[in-house]
Amino acid sequence: MRGREISEREANFIPFSAYTRMSGVDIDGRMLRKGASGSIANFVKDLGGALPAGYEEQSDKIARAGGTPLAVADGPRALGIIYLKDIVKGGMKERIGQLRAMGIRSVMITGDNPLTAAAIAGEAGVDDFLAQATPADKLAYIKREQAEGRLVAMAGDGTNDAPALAQADVGLAMNTGTMAAKEAGNMVDLDSNPTKLIEVVAIGKQLLITRGSLTTFSIANDVAKYFAIIPAMFMVTYPALRQFNIMHLHTAESAVLSAVIFNALIIIVLVPLALRGVKYRPVGAAALLRRNLLIYGVGGMIVPFPGIWLIDQILSLLHLA
Repeated sequence: MRGREISEREANFIPFSAYTRMSGVDIDGRMLRKGASGSIANFVKDLGGALPAGYEEQSDKIARAGGTPLAVADGPRALGIIYLKDIVKGGMKERIGQLRAMGIRSVMITGDNPLTAAAIAGEAGVDDFLAQATPADKLAYIKREQAEGRLVAMAGDGTNDAPALAQADVGLAMNTGTMAAKEAGNMVDLDSNPTKLIEVVAIGKQLLITRGSLTTFSIANDVAKYFAIIPAMFMVTYPALRQFNIMHLHTAESAVLSAVIFNALIIIVLVPLALRGVKYRPVGAAALLRRNLLIYGVGGMIVPFPGIWLIDQILSLLHLA
């Protein structure tokens, strides 16, 4: 039937809604609907019809296999069920595993029925799932997670995802998604790959780790420098401090000058590290903290002592020369 012929018959189109989970058209006195099998079943029963034998069994069979049972009805008569199957992208389970290694819990939120959602969740390897979710359900779920002190990232592409994308701490909209989703999200993924969140999280964590590592090193470095040069600075005024001059710096002047030169050199050394960033490894936050404290905290306490001592020796030789 051509579009012009449909308009001449004054057809009334029913758009799909996440709440009704079906769509259709009223034409020539007929009410044609297609949608989720449960929604079509309720539609048929509300009109006084009865479901054919095996309707629910067939619907459950499709759902358990990871498919979506899409039913079609003509008023109070169910016409049949269509088997739809979402294809899980190759490597998805491994990518979800990377998120888990980062300490991130992945949750799949879908409008599918619980049986289909459970099958797809197992195939994709996500940690949890929320089935038959309306836009309000998605929004409430994110608010609940945030109320418990968690940061939430959301990836979506539909108009129904827009409220949740806007509420999430990080909203990643797909480039192939609707305009409402793109406007609601913080970022748009041009590749339309939901697991791009891995790269987003990795880059964000690398920035935080780099800043934290450099700050830790700088603080530890300053503390060590003071312990290194203060005894040498005041050992003439307070001879008792001479015994704390463990590096045997020659004079107060050479100690201060050595510390200033060392500070200038260490900044030059740290510039490439700041530009390149500290390498990020997909491990938990506690493990990252221990590693950075060990490398940059302890390293920042140790490095100034041999550095200042070596510069002091060079200055002493130049002075003698």
